[in-house]
Amino acid sequence: MLLKQARTPALATMLSSNDFASGSWELVVQVDHPSKEKDKDIPLRVSGDLHIGGVMLKLVEKMKIAQDWSDFALWWEQKQCWLLKTHWTLDKCGVQADAKLLFTPQHKMLRLRLPNMKTVRLRVSFSDVVFKAVSDVCKTLNIRRSEELSLLKPSGDYFKKKKKKDKNNKEPIAEDVLNLESSPTISGPPVSPGLYSKTMTPTYDPVNGSPVSSTMTWFSDSSLTEQNCSILAFSQPPQSPEVLADMYQPLSLVDKAKLNAGWLDSSRSLMEQGIQEDEQLLLRFKYYTFFDLNPKYDAVRINQLYEQARWAIVLEEIDCTEEEMLIFAALQYHISKLSLSADTQDFTNESEVDEVEAALSNLEVTLEGGKAGNTLEDITDIPKLADNLKLFRPKKLVLKAFKQYWFIFKDTSIAYFKNKELEQGEPIEKLNLRGCEVVPDVNVAGRKFGIKLLIPVADGMNEVYLRCDHENQYAHWMAACILASKGKTMADSSYQPEVLNILSFLRMKNRNLTSPVASSVENMDVNPECFVSPRCAKKHKSKQLAARIMEAHQNVAQMSLVEAKLRFIQAWQSLPEFGLTYYLVRFKGSKKDDILGVSYNRLIRIDATTGIPITTWRFTNMKQWNVNWEIRQVAIEFDQNVSIAFTCLSADCKVVHEYIGGYIFLSTRSKDQNETLDEDLFHKLTGGQE
Repeated sequence: MLLKQARTPALATMLSSNDFASGSWELVVQVDHPSKEKDKDIPLRVSGDLHIGGVMLKLVEKMKIAQDWSDFALWWEQKQCWLLKTHWTLDKCGVQADAKLLFTPQHKMLRLRLPNMKTVRLRVSFSDVVFKAVSDVCKTLNIRRSEELSLLKPSGDYFKKKKKKDKNNKEPIAEDVLNLESSPTISGPPVSPGLYSKTMTPTYDPVNGSPVSSTMTWFSDSSLTEQNCSILAFSQPPQSPEVLADMYQPLSLVDKAKLNAGWLDSSRSLMEQGIQEDEQLLLRFKYYTFFDLNPKYDAVRINQLYEQARWAIVLEEIDCTEEEMLIFAALQYHISKLSLSADTQDFTNESEVDEVEAALSNLEVTLEGGKAGNTLEDITDIPKLADNLKLFRPKKLVLKAFKQYWFIFKDTSIAYFKNKELEQGEPIEKLNLRGCEVVPDVNVAGRKFGIKLLIPVADGMNEVYLRCDHENQYAHWMAACILASKGKTMADSSYQPEVLNILSFLRMKNRNLTSPVASSVENMDVNPECFVSPRCAKKHKSKQLAARIMEAHQNVAQMSLVEAKLRFIQAWQSLPEFGLTYYLVRFKGSKKDDILGVSYNRLIRIDATTGIPITTWRFTNMKQWNVNWEIRQVAIEFDQNVSIAFTCLSADCKVVHEYIGGYIFLSTRSKDQNETLDEDLFHKLTGGQE
């Protein structure tokens, strides 16, 4: 049959007796060359025992173009994979004559929109897995802890309003794009680093954060360098209310779930996931575990983290009360003022500190060695809280009435009695707070200091309200509840800092009505609507909103730029919904869809209609999890014979699987900054096998 086909004129000209003897065949390779007139299909005579490197060598020799081809590699279009193992033969790779191969550069231009809504255009590896590509991007942008970030491909709704306004303009405005085409993201000769100057932090070791040699610390102060620093390390001017109105806002939990469908798979390359050259992606903090925030080395990282928190508040991606919204607005206004005044002393002054002393100081803080007075008695004593609090349990058709009891908080449980004299007997009830949800119920102006507890039980969540008398009492009990929900006691070293953070946040909420703010309102040169969500702006007149922002601003006016950003991040972290990433799922055995909230320490099943949490599962109680790739179902086992299974409707189950694995991986990070992250462990936990 083969000989009969060979007699046809077309094949006769292509094949010879030597070709049959050697078993060779023709492979057509398309070349992706910058010069368009050179783009063409090039036929090669190959055999199955020829290795990939030999194919590329034959291809380059046949093209006869003198240039550096070291970054080029073969891409197999039908299989959607790179042929990077150059020692493998064509037979081992499975390449046959019908294969469509593309000889293309591994590094291509990509547009990344940063958390501060500015776009950078830089060269990124399309052949490395996304985890490695993000790491290279973060090195270019001077962002440590790249494992906390990833790339998100936005849905069509994300840019929908912008497209309606300007249908013909597909490219972003030139002044909004920072072009880093010569960025050092590929190996080879060093490229002139245009990102660093005296207004930024010194170059650092990406693992332990220590500065490199002094000869590499400072670079030239070109105008482009200062522009880069302004975009990356300092906050941009607030957007106008009209721009805010045009930006995409999720209106429901289902909308929020849609936003998270576009996270790229960290264990696969950009090319494998259909990302095209010069496509726009979002660079975002994906995992909400911010490790080792150090103002000395993290100017860009802190600013981008602040910007992501700011947009989450303004665009209502996370809910907060009106009182909290005003605090966030006051901090934004303060940060905006300091940024516009080009206050760079926060970074330049710190850079002058002796590096050895700074490293010792940071180590002292990390190990908490600066706190004196820790005696044996302090360590062995079991801390407890005992005080009169008010309690309320919501019931149908019953008005909200609080009743006072004597409460004792010990370990991770709360017991309450009718009065103090009966505390040696049996309590009325004992509440185990491990794995519960702790929600603040506070109105500082109205002197209301409440704690809402959602305690997991067999058939859902047990709802309990506690009411404290004053802010000091509230701070201690709230901090104890937060730690208990994580399985920690008040003996943990984070208890006192948690108390101080809560008190600090309450003081920021305290409105100083006696101080004159009229003159400050007149001097406010920015629309107050720029600092709050559109829904909050509609509730108040402009002058009234400005007055309330300036009242709150008096409590933060003395903060430095870095301190204000860190305080904003801490306040963001204290919100009940902080760190929750939503997915629309269908639990096994359920007849309706639910929302699954994935956080850095727990999973929450939420009613999709009401938004009320139903059940919470802690990662600390997780025994194992796996994915049935055939039916795309995630199954998780917890302690006490608790198991759940669900299918994801708003995204692929691989996205949820990677989220869970990523958080568990990050929880294993050592306090030793010299220990590098185990990338193999990350891929094992997040990659899975399909």
